[in-house]
Amino acid sequence: MPAKYSKQIIDNDLPRLQMSPRRRWAVTIGVMTGMAIAALEATVVGTAMPTVIAALGGISYYSWVFSAYLVTSTVTVPVWGKLSDLYGRRLLYQVGIGIFLLGTLLSGFAGSMTQLIIFRSIQGLGAGALVPLGMTIIGDIFTLRERAKMQAYFSGVWGLSSIVGPVVGGFVTDQISWRWVFFINVPVGILAALIIGLSLKEPKLEERPSIDYFGAATLMGAISLLMLSLVEGGSTLETILAPLNLLTIAGGISLLALFVFFEMRATDPIIPFRLFRNRTISVSITAGFLAGIAMFGGISFIPLFAQGALGMTATKAGSLLTPLMLSWVLMSIIGGRILLRVGYRVMVIAGFLTMTAGFVLISTFHRETATFWLYIYLMMIGSGLGLTMLTLLIAVQQAVVRTQLGVATSLNQFTRAIGGAIGVAVMGAVLTAGLASQLRAAASGAEHLLTAEQAERFASNPSALIDPAARASVPDDILIVLQDSMAAAMQPVFIVGAGVCVVGLFVVFFLPGHRPEDAESESDENCGETLLMAEQTTINSRNQVSVKPVRSSGGEQP
Repeated sequence: MPAKYSKQIIDNDLPRLQMSPRRRWAVTIGVMTGMAIAALEATVVGTAMPTVIAALGGISYYSWVFSAYLVTSTVTVPVWGKLSDLYGRRLLYQVGIGIFLLGTLLSGFAGSMTQLIIFRSIQGLGAGALVPLGMTIIGDIFTLRERAKMQAYFSGVWGLSSIVGPVVGGFVTDQISWRWVFFINVPVGILAALIIGLSLKEPKLEERPSIDYFGAATLMGAISLLMLSLVEGGSTLETILAPLNLLTIAGGISLLALFVFFEMRATDPIIPFRLFRNRTISVSITAGFLAGIAMFGGISFIPLFAQGALGMTATKAGSLLTPLMLSWVLMSIIGGRILLRVGYRVMVIAGFLTMTAGFVLISTFHRETATFWLYIYLMMIGSGLGLTMLTLLIAVQQAVVRTQLGVATSLNQFTRAIGGAIGVAVMGAVLTAGLASQLRAAASGAEHLLTAEQAERFASNPSALIDPAARASVPDDILIVLQDSMAAAMQPVFIVGAGVCVVGLFVVFFLPGHRPEDAESESDENCGETLLMAEQTTINSRNQVSVKPVRSSGGEQP
C-alpha cells in the first residue's frame, strides 16, 4: 500500500469518538455492566436448572435450554457487528440489550420448558450484541495504550462474573425462587442501557446505509444448523451419523456455500472477505478459532474430570475453575501493560506455549496426584488464555479502518465461539470413545476387574462417576476401576487440547511481529486495490467527530 495512505487508513493514537473523561468513564461503566449481566446469565442458569425441571418438568428438553441460548447468541454476533458499523454503536447496543432483557423477563415468567426454550432463544438474540459491541465501543473511545489496559479490565469483569455466577444462582434459587435468576438481571440491564444512552454520543449518519439481508439470513441459517448438529448431534458415531443429523449438517454446509458465493459479490457484505487479505486479521482470526477450541474444551471438561476421575463433589469441581479464571484476569492485566513493548507475536507465542504445557501436564494427572498440582496446571492454561485472547483482540482492532471496527471485533468473537462449539463436540467424542475402550479393557484384562455387562452399562451411562447417589451404590473396588478408566479416557482429551495449541503456535509465527503502536492498517496491497479509505476526523468545538470516507479513484467504499 502506498505510504501516503498509511496515516490516513488508521490513526492508532486518536480515538474515533472524542469525549470528556467523565463521559468516557460513564460509558465504560455502562459497557462493563452489560458485560457482567451477559457473563452472569451464562453461568447462573445452570445452577438453577434442577429446580426449574422440578417446577416445569420436561427433563428431556434440558439441554435445549442451553443450546437455544448458545446458538442464537453465536449466530447473531457478526450481524450485530456489521449493523453497528452502519447505524452506530449506541443504537445497536440499546436494541441488543433491550432484546436481551425482554427474553430475560419472559424466561422468568415461563410456564413450561417449551416456553423457556423459546424465551431463552430471544434472550440469546440480544446477548449476541453485548460482548462484541461492548468491546467495539471501548475501541472507539480509548487510545491504543488505554485500550490495551481496558480490555484487560473487561476480562476481569467477565472472569469475576463467571466465578460468582454459580454462587449467585444457587443462593437466589434456594432463598427466593428460580424465576429471580432471570428477574435480577432486568434492573441492572436497564441501568446499563440508560448509562450508554445518556453518555455515548456519536455523529449523525450522513447517508442511509444499505443492509445485506440475504447475507444475514443465509449466515444465521447456516451457522444455526451447523451448531445444532454439533450441540445436539451427540458424541458417539451412531448419533453423529444419524440421518437427521447428517441432513442438518448438509443443510448448514449448503447455506454456508451460498452465503460465501453471494457475499463475494455483495456491495456491502455482512462479512467483508477482503479483510482476510490482511495478514494480521487472517492469522489472528485463525489463532482465535484455535484458542476457542482449547478454551471451551478445557473449561467444559475440567469439572467432569474432577468429579469422574478424582471423586470430587460438584461444588469443589466447579471451584477448580476459579484459579483458571483468576490467572486469566491477572495475565490479561499484565499483558495489557507489556503488549506495547513486546509486540503481537511474542505475546501470542508465550500464551500458546503456556497453554500447551498446561494441557500436557494435566493429561498426566491421576487419582493419586496432589490437588495442588491441578491448580498449578489450570493456572497455566488460564495464564496462556489471558495473554492470547487480549492480544488477538487488539491485533484485529488495530488492523482495520474505524468504520469496520464493529464487524472485525464481532468476527473475532464469532470465530472463537464457533471454535469452542467444535472443540466441545470433538473432545466429547474423544472422551466417549476413550471411556468405552478403557472399560472394555478392564473387563477383558487378565484380572477381569469388570464384567462385560458392567463395562457396557457404565460406558453408555457413566452417571455413577458424577452422581453422588449413584456413586454411593457402587462397590469401592469397582468405583476405583471406573475412576481410573475416566482418568485414562481424559488423557487424550487434554492431549487434543495441547495439539490444538501446538497448531496455534505454528499459525502465529505468521503474525506480524511489530508492536501495535507501530501498526498500520495492513489492508495489504491487494486490499488497497479495492479499498483506499480513510477516516478524516475533524473535532469540532463540541468535541464530536465527523467522519468522512475518502475513496481512491476507482476504489470501492466498504
